[in-house]
Amino acid sequence: MKTSFKILSFLFAAATLASCGNDQKTTTTADSATVSSADTSIVTAAPVTETVLNLEASDQMKYNLTALKATAGQPIKLTLKHTGKFPITAMGHNVVILKPGTDVDSFAAKALEAKDNQYIPKSEEGSIIAHTKLLGGGEEDTITFTIAEKGTYTFICSFPGHYTLMKGTLIVE
Repeated sequence: MKTSFKILSFLFAAATLASCGNDQKTTTTADSATVSSADTSIVTAAPVTETVLNLEASDQMKYNLTALKATAGQPIKLTLKHTGKFPITAMGHNVVILKPGTDVDSFAAKALEAKDNQYIPKSEEGSIIAHTKLLGGGEEDTITFTIAEKGTYTFICSFPGHYTLMKGTLIVE
């Protein structure tokens, strides 16, 4: 018993001496940079991974992509760029990501009446996951949103008459 007590006392003393050494700590952050600090309260978080999507809309009433992919539960940063030259009143474009089960034809019909709200019908806000601003030629808009559930989501341009040609799918895996 005396021997066990002596061993435990020795281990405690050794641990105490080791911890009283240099207060300088080296911490490796999530981006692999090394930081020296005397402050032991530094907490580093893992980087948040986001999906970056770039979509272009043209004066020919087309998106450059009709299929996009993202990861469920991770932020999605979507940039829409209107590559055309026509003004917003003649050839405005946006991107509206709709919830599954949304009747696209019905949504588009209601969007026709929503000119004062950039063709986003207030009565259908519950059907929308996210949307950009309405853009004229040369403009762009970036939005960030997250979709928690895996699935296939339809995206459209809600400017009058555009949705039949300007549509695609966002596949969330």
